[in-house]
Amino acid sequence: MFQGAAALSLDAKGRLAIPARHRDALTKLAENQLVLTAHPHRCLLIYPAPAWVPIRDKVLAGSSLDQHSALLKRLLVGFARDEEMDAAGRVLIAPELRSFAQFEKQVHLVGQGDHFELWSDAGWQKQQEAIFALGDQLMPAGWETLPL
Repeated sequence: MFQGAAALSLDAKGRLAIPARHRDALTKLAENQLVLTAHPHRCLLIYPAPAWVPIRDKVLAGSSLDQHSALLKRLLVGFARDEEMDAAGRVLIAPELRSFAQFEKQVHLVGQGDHFELWSDAGWQKQQEAIFALGDQLMPAGWETLPL
């Protein structure tokens, strides 16, 4: 279970150092094999490779004749890259993915259960502003009894 957010910096080669608290789980779950891809909200998704396979298969099962399905295939599968976490816990963020997500040096790694989102600093700030702007309207219908 990946949770929590961390402000991190990309190194000069575009590598991200995965926080130590997540490295063991990624090694156990995926033997350091990760899949990085684009997300429609202009962040990146980082999956342990085995967790990505059923998602990829479901996306690829969609009809290429359906415009929305074809667009999602191009985004999610077209940008997908297999990367290996190195011995120092770093993973390369390919230049095309860095460009897509508008990364500079500062990024935010956000745990989402079975995967991570990786946001540019500006994108993460925008997400937080959107949360605060919703105020009392943030909770989806049916979540009123969530014990927080």
